[in-house]
Amino acid sequence: MRIEEGTKLDFKDVLIRPKRSTLASRKDVDISRELLFKWSGGSFNGVPIIAANMDGVGTFAMAEAFEKDGNGLTVALHKHYPLDDLTGFFEKHGGSGVWYSIGIADGDQEKLKAFMDSDVQKSGKGIEKICIDVANGYSEQFVDFVKRTRELCPQITIMAGNVVTGEMVEELILAGADIVKVGIGPGSVCTTRKMTGVGYPQLSAIIECADAAHGLSGLICADGGCTVPGDIAKAYGGGSDFVMLGGMLAGHDQSEQKVVKDGGQKFLQFYGMSSDTAMKKHKGGVAEYRASEGKTVKIPYRGDVTDSLQDILGGIRSACTYVGARRLKELSKRTTFIRVTQQINTIFGNES
Repeated sequence: MRIEEGTKLDFKDVLIRPKRSTLASRKDVDISRELLFKWSGGSFNGVPIIAANMDGVGTFAMAEAFEKDGNGLTVALHKHYPLDDLTGFFEKHGGSGVWYSIGIADGDQEKLKAFMDSDVQKSGKGIEKICIDVANGYSEQFVDFVKRTRELCPQITIMAGNVVTGEMVEELILAGADIVKVGIGPGSVCTTRKMTGVGYPQLSAIIECADAAHGLSGLICADGGCTVPGDIAKAYGGGSDFVMLGGMLAGHDQSEQKVVKDGGQKFLQFYGMSSDTAMKKHKGGVAEYRASEGKTVKIPYRGDVTDSLQDILGGIRSACTYVGARRLKELSKRTTFIRVTQQINTIFGNES
């Protein structure tokens, strides 16, 4: 047993210190990024926000809404669409705006191989990006799966996770991941920290993992913990290249779920993908050797996702204006975090 004495921080523990700016308006800020991928040779150009591969968030309807929005946001489709539905969607919309999500079970790999052999993939309208998603990215089995997927799909961009430490980020990048997904336990409907005692404060995880990834020309995606637009700005300020959102995009028309009424108000169900609800829906129940690590909540009905996107993107632009970042790329270089928790208040970050 050992104890790490260094302070680790979550989004709630800091604020971003304002700085002089020559920006006259939020409209002068460019919040898109052009990012190059180490292994696939591909690139990304757009706002680096990804809708999480969760029921009610990573849906076809959400992908269609993002496509209409025109800012280049992408959706990680949830894992549970049938193969025929997936190939039909890709045939109509192509693969540039979505991530094909898989786990590491045998059925996941068989389904991926079937898609790769399909006429849609051969036509050039198929999978361009894959999200390999597990709760615990520290197993040798997971690393081996990433290696095999890279061999099977040499020209496809691979995002893999989740982990929270620099050494595992490095291992996954060397195994073939272009992007490593960072976050264990910070999500609003995740109970991993309560059930297992395992986790890592999300902002510190982002800072440390970004440093490790960028040293190998890899990228990271902050997954979980963002509840307001300011948290997204803090994630970018900490060095994250992409940010994945779940709860902030739940409760909309694009959820592909029924709206229910309770006391005259409208709600939609939102649940973690390791919750009782998800496991009963997709696997027939919780296996006897494990426990649920997610919860189910009611989200107030929010209507179309367009208004929420405007709030999210507007908040990020505002954050950039407060520190004088004309482009999103500059935000991490212009960020100084101020400790606001009750322990010793310190200022740390990169002064420009």
